[in-house]
Amino acid sequence: MNAHPDLIAQGEQTRKDIIELAPGIWTAVGYAASTVHMIEGATTVTIIDTTETTQGAENILAEFRKLTDKPVARIILTHSHRDHISGATIFNEGQDIPILASHLFKSDLVDVDDTIIAPNAALMRRTKMQFGIGLPDDQRISLGVGPGDRPMKGMGAGFLPPTDLIEQDCDIDLDGVSARLIHAPGETDDHMVVWLPDHEILFCGDNWYHAFPNLYAIRGTPYRDFQAWANTLTMLSELNAKTLAAGHTRPVFGAQNVHEVLTTTRDAIVHVMQFTADGLDKGLSLDDICSTLSLPDAIANKPWLKEFYGKASWSARAFAVGTLGWYDGNPTHLGTLSSSTRAAHMAQLAGGVDKLLHKAEQTDDMQWRLEICDHLLVLNEPVEEFKAQTLEALAEVEINATARNTYFSAAQQLRQIANSRS
Repeated sequence: MNAHPDLIAQGEQTRKDIIELAPGIWTAVGYAASTVHMIEGATTVTIIDTTETTQGAENILAEFRKLTDKPVARIILTHSHRDHISGATIFNEGQDIPILASHLFKSDLVDVDDTIIAPNAALMRRTKMQFGIGLPDDQRISLGVGPGDRPMKGMGAGFLPPTDLIEQDCDIDLDGVSARLIHAPGETDDHMVVWLPDHEILFCGDNWYHAFPNLYAIRGTPYRDFQAWANTLTMLSELNAKTLAAGHTRPVFGAQNVHEVLTTTRDAIVHVMQFTADGLDKGLSLDDICSTLSLPDAIANKPWLKEFYGKASWSARAFAVGTLGWYDGNPTHLGTLSSSTRAAHMAQLAGGVDKLLHKAEQTDDMQWRLEICDHLLVLNEPVEEFKAQTLEALAEVEINATARNTYFSAAQQLRQIANSRS
C-alpha cells in the first residue's frame, strides 16, 4: 500500500471497538464513519447519534445488545450531518420514541428542498470524491476521521426527523442519568453537545475529533463560522470534562488531556484566522498566504492537529471568502478569461502546444504539472493518463484523507475519459 505513513497510523483512531466510558456508558468507534454512544438508564437506554447507514446502525446495535437488552427510550442528535442522523429507524426498533435535536437543525445533505436553486448535483459529485466512494480498498484506506471500509448499505436511508427541538440549554433526565443539552455551534450552527455532569463525560459531536478540524469541507459547504467554533471550544474546555467522546475518533480520557486537545484545537483555529486576516490587511494574495501558513511551534506537532481531515490552507481560503467574499483585492481578478483562452495564451508563451507538454513532462513540481495538464486538456490534448498518473503520485504522499480520495477519484474519471477516446 502506497500511502502517507501517518495517514495509515491514523487508522488506529478508528479501529473497531466498543469502549466503556463509565459503568453503563459506551461509545462505538470504527463501525461506521461516525461514532454512536449509548447511555444506560434504570430501565431504558439513550442513543446519541445514529451514524450514516442502516447497515452500520444494525452492526452497532447488535454490539450494544450484547451489553443490555433495555429498550431505546430516546435518540439525541448532536447535529444534522448525514453521517450522524441516518440510522434512527434501526435504533428506535420500530417504536415511536422522541428524537431530540437543536431547534436550528438543518441538514445540507438530507431532505434538501429541491425547489431552492442550489448546485446539488455538484455537491453530491464532490461528496463522493471526498469520501472515495467507488474507489478500491487499497486507495480509500481512510476517511481521515473514519474507516475506509465502513458499510455502505442503506446510506442515508434510516433518517427520521427530530420530534423535539431544543431551543435553550436545558437539563434532562435520561432515565436516572442527569444530562445537560448545550447549544455549541462549531462544524455546524446546529451543534448540540451532551454533558453528563455526574460522570464528567462530554459528548461533543464534531466540534472535536483527532485531526485538524474540517473548517472547510472540499465537498462544498456554506461558510463555517470559525469564531463561533473557537468560542465553543473555549466553552467546552471550561466544563472540565474528564472524558471526551468525539464524533468520529476514539475518546480522550483524563481532564488534563481533554483540556489540552480542546484548547490547542481552538488555538489552531484562531491562528488560521489571525494569520489570514493579517495577510489580507497587508495586501497579500491568498496564494501567498496559504503557501506560508503553518501552525505555531507550540502546537504544530500535536498528533490531533495533523491534517488528516481538515487542512489549514483550505481553511485560510474559506475564512477569506467567508469574511470578505470572493474578490481578493487584486483588480486583475475583477475580469476573467475563459479556461480555453487562458490555455491558448499559455501555449503561445511556451512556444506551442508541444513545448507546453514538454514543460509538463520535465517539471518535478507536481502541482505545476497538474496546472499545465489542465491547460492542455482544454486545448483538446489527450493528456488524461498523464494527469491521472500525476494525481496518483500526489495521492500516495498526501496526509489528508479527503485530498487523497479526491486525487484517486479524479484519476479514475480521467482514465474513463481516456478509454472513451480509444
